[in-house]
Amino acid sequence: MQSYAIYLEETPVTEQLTPRSLLPIVDSPARHSGRAALTCRFRCGNACAHEAPNESDNSYFGDILAASVSRRGLLRAGTVISATSLAAIAVGQSPVAAATLKVAPPVKGSGPGSARGLDFASVAPNTLDEVVIPSGFNQDVVIGWGDRLFHGSPEFDVNNQTGATQQSQFGYNNDFLGLLPLGRDTQVMMVNHEYTDEILMLPGYDEENPTREQVEVAWAAHGLTVVTVKESHTTGALKPVVGHVLNRRFHTGSEFELTGPAAGSSYVKTTADPQGKTVLGTLNNCAGGLTPWGTWLSAEENFNQYFANASKLSDTVQAARLKRYGISGQASDRQWEKYDARFDLAQEPNEANRFGFIVEIDPYDPTSTPKKRTALARFKHEAAQPRITKDGRVAIYMGDDERFDYFYKFVSDEKVVAGKGRRARKHNAELLDHGTLYVAKFTGNSPTAEIDGSGALPDDGAFDGTGEWIKLVHGNTSFVPGMTAEEVLLFTRQAGDKMGATKMDRPEDIEPNPRTGTVYVALTNNTDRGVLGKAAGPDEANPRSRNKHGHVLEVVEERNDSGSTSFAWRVFLLCGDPNDAGSYFGGFDKDQVSPISCPDNLAFDPYGNLWISTDGNKLGSHDGLFGVAVEGKYRGQVKQFLTVPNGAETCGPWIDRQRVMVCVQHPGEIDGASVQNPASQWPDGAGSVPRPSVVAVWPKRRRRG
Repeated sequence: MQSYAIYLEETPVTEQLTPRSLLPIVDSPARHSGRAALTCRFRCGNACAHEAPNESDNSYFGDILAASVSRRGLLRAGTVISATSLAAIAVGQSPVAAATLKVAPPVKGSGPGSARGLDFASVAPNTLDEVVIPSGFNQDVVIGWGDRLFHGSPEFDVNNQTGATQQSQFGYNNDFLGLLPLGRDTQVMMVNHEYTDEILMLPGYDEENPTREQVEVAWAAHGLTVVTVKESHTTGALKPVVGHVLNRRFHTGSEFELTGPAAGSSYVKTTADPQGKTVLGTLNNCAGGLTPWGTWLSAEENFNQYFANASKLSDTVQAARLKRYGISGQASDRQWEKYDARFDLAQEPNEANRFGFIVEIDPYDPTSTPKKRTALARFKHEAAQPRITKDGRVAIYMGDDERFDYFYKFVSDEKVVAGKGRRARKHNAELLDHGTLYVAKFTGNSPTAEIDGSGALPDDGAFDGTGEWIKLVHGNTSFVPGMTAEEVLLFTRQAGDKMGATKMDRPEDIEPNPRTGTVYVALTNNTDRGVLGKAAGPDEANPRSRNKHGHVLEVVEERNDSGSTSFAWRVFLLCGDPNDAGSYFGGFDKDQVSPISCPDNLAFDPYGNLWISTDGNKLGSHDGLFGVAVEGKYRGQVKQFLTVPNGAETCGPWIDRQRVMVCVQHPGEIDGASVQNPASQWPDGAGSVPRPSVVAVWPKRRRRG
């Protein structure tokens, strides 16, 4: 048995609000996780302080008795995920008191073994202001906020940041991380910069009256970075190649091209862009993916928070569309509209319709213009992960990160052309402009009475069932009554509402297993699930009420073909404290797993193990990165690989045979913190401000091949 000594001490709430301590472990109606109010404000515009935008009355499948669906029949048909036999767990979840967590080492020498690729000693839950890794590994910061990218870039100086300076430096709040091969020991690395924490970045920042210079720094710190990195032969560390020809920064002033069926629509035309095809900037880029043809997909997520004065619009249809995306009210929190009219909807009512897309970037061509692919629809994108269909086309899986929103798939019309030649590059460059968009509907196979919201397994031993991909739009043809094709692509949430899609618990990263094709869906949490008067109660794919710890689904499409329109599914993990009856770890012995809360980003290692980074851990520990086997005798054995510093989130995991890499996002993002009063001193140590950074971890004895 691998066990942890976790000490939970009853502590008055007032004693927990110092920068180095944890917030109370209690549910808050204004927050979606264990995050600080500062996080909720700057990352998503306090989305969870408002009612969920999905007010549709489409049924959730907790209302549907699918007794006619036989689980044994599905197994005979070969469409259900195979797994070890599952034991039922008792009903109920134990309450967790407000507590502080003290570090305790794992008990050594009693583990049951591990899957190949996960043979490390699990890191214990902790609240240390550092990146904590297993013994036998080294770590180093690859690049951090403000680091130089070009020969003319100045060194980072928190007291002398300007918009121009920041445009030539690594941006803030790194999220998605991907690498593509370039040469011997050299790779091109791609990183999203989701949002900015002005209070933690800018000395003397006045929240009520930001200066133009401060706003320009924030504009430049958003966006994307392409940077070449080189491995050290002696240490194994990765370092940026300053001044490399492929290094690029994209920010709110960079040009992006709208492509696909909705480009040029009247809904995306503005004063500055009467053709509706050129957008300045990309906003709130969260997760993403890499394509088989060597491009980078970046997901625009919580774009709604940047736009002001929706309440001044008189068009009721437009107001309803904006509200469905969480856009309402008057002044924005950052007040960018003071310095650029395009963020003022009273002046530019269509500008918000130009954000919320999947962006495709060619990192190998430093002269290329990134494309916003309208055929992949517009919502709060968290991911864009590809898989090739059996007939050679590409499917892109996408989640809409909002309480009670939906899981989508796009399938291209044309096949992927292999190779790096001119013909292949030209053909593949247009693949994501032509195809079919679907939204998922899940159906459970257990009686409704057995889905009681506690997390207790139904009588058949699993939360599972079947599902269908509902067709929304293909090119200029809409399959949604009362909506044109361009309306479906630009107001996609309403299309999902109309077609009865299943309301999910914040679908975030989506990752197909490259070995098996099984698609994994991270559902971070939803404390509104099952609450009286909210959008939906528990159902078999979202089986817990007040789901504060989140869960992970497995989806297997018919014939294991990403081009199919039906699938089987199963809940793989119900995250939380292993001691809680309402948690579930793929059928593995819960005495031998690491506690995990709020799954966010997903990745696979070369051995077929799933890696999960967390966002908003509600178990009292800092967020971290976890590995878990999805097959074999260790299926469901969650092992914690690292934790991140005070206030930070673990993002963008990248795992290969040489190293594990993560983006440490928003370190020090704790209520009451500022440049003058930092809540973290990572990564530079005493006297410094915290800097979001990319970290690499590798074995002390290097493993090759």
